[in-house]
Amino acid sequence: MPPKKLLVVDDEIGIQNLLTRVLRSEGYDIRTADNGDSAIQMAKEDLPDLVLCDIVMPGKDGIAALRELKQLSPKIEVIMLTAHSTVENAVEAMKLGAADYLKKPFDVEELKIVIEKTLGVADLKRENSALREEIGLKYGIDHIVGKHPKMREIFEFIKTVASTPSTVLIHGESGTGKELIAGAIHYHSPRRHKPFVKVNCAAISEELLESELFGHEKGAFTGAVRTSEGKFVMADGGSILLDEVSEMSPKLQAKLLRVLQEKEVDKVGGREPVKVDVRVMATTNRNLEEEIKKRNFREDLYYRLNVVTISFPPLRERKSDIPELCNFFLAKYNREMNRKIQAVSRDAEQILLRCQWPGNVRQLENCIERAVVLCKESTIEVEHLPPEIHSLSPDAGRDSAADIQAGMTVAEMERSLIMETLKMTNNNRTRAAEILGISIRTLRNKLNEYRTAQSEKVSA
Repeated sequence: MPPKKLLVVDDEIGIQNLLTRVLRSEGYDIRTADNGDSAIQMAKEDLPDLVLCDIVMPGKDGIAALRELKQLSPKIEVIMLTAHSTVENAVEAMKLGAADYLKKPFDVEELKIVIEKTLGVADLKRENSALREEIGLKYGIDHIVGKHPKMREIFEFIKTVASTPSTVLIHGESGTGKELIAGAIHYHSPRRHKPFVKVNCAAISEELLESELFGHEKGAFTGAVRTSEGKFVMADGGSILLDEVSEMSPKLQAKLLRVLQEKEVDKVGGREPVKVDVRVMATTNRNLEEEIKKRNFREDLYYRLNVVTISFPPLRERKSDIPELCNFFLAKYNREMNRKIQAVSRDAEQILLRCQWPGNVRQLENCIERAVVLCKESTIEVEHLPPEIHSLSPDAGRDSAADIQAGMTVAEMERSLIMETLKMTNNNRTRAAEILGISIRTLRNKLNEYRTAQSEKVSA
């Protein structure tokens, strides 16, 4: 890593020489100027990482130089030095963006620490900015793959909804990419510079989920060795995504309803509610109206969440996007695995286009990742595709495929695919869930639903 560039601006030659000697010994690249005009000109020619600037100088003083340096680039860090310290000077310098303010004569060791701290904070800001930009690109509408008319409608809807503070409920099967839609809404909204916090409600037990969402005080329960803010407080000013909100217990649904109504959270073990300003988005792969009838989901919470609704189509309803998705995932895993696979063969693509994709885009991504691992040539062929992909095509034999027929409901087709996948994996639920692109908990819930429905049918 090249040395950090420091510019020393002081009309006293003794100070210039002292700082040059001391800071070069610390490995910094040092340049000097004796007035504000020279400093600005040097900064324009070669942008410094940090400027040590005297306030009282002939011609352009340090405050004027600070103002121009920050206009030139907000990324330039400036530490002010002066023998004529006043509260007014300090306040003005900090308002203009100075990182710190030291009075002459200063302790050299203290100055070293201040410089190191200032540069460290600057590096952290740049890393955070780069990370936010990378995440913003990931969730940008232009980076969500999909040219199908249904996807285009959703993109236009996102642009309309993003600027509002409304709660959003996103419907869609597991693996369709509902999180990407929520992220796109956040990163196209006025809240994009604030946190985007995600919580998977299906992956955390009820006891832990309450603390995870709303926080807890130290000693509130066994194992609470320190105070926790909770995800809602972490998301203050930004957005929170409650992934698979339908998996939340009735008790937590009640607490969530209070957050939506009162704009405040109650920590576990806390005495006073904490005010929060958070945009709530939620996803579900269930029919919440049916869940309300079964008394699994609160009707009042449903209406609070269902202000704006987006229905995300399954992959089988937008198969024209499959070639573009394949190219996207192929490029992704070529980068990650340092491979140079150029394309998916026509025969392999035809199989992918015929597949019903019960696990949706997530399953397709897993399929391409596996193919990239196995492929030794420049083109992915049929033999590189997982065996189960062949059995998920409508024209596959009945011995190896789910019995899917025209006229079936989506729920019937889903059940058929799940049961056939379990049969194919010798009832290995973990493997079946992985193939289907759903969580083991979702698979377990589906099987419980089927057993309940069968029992009711028999008793009837």
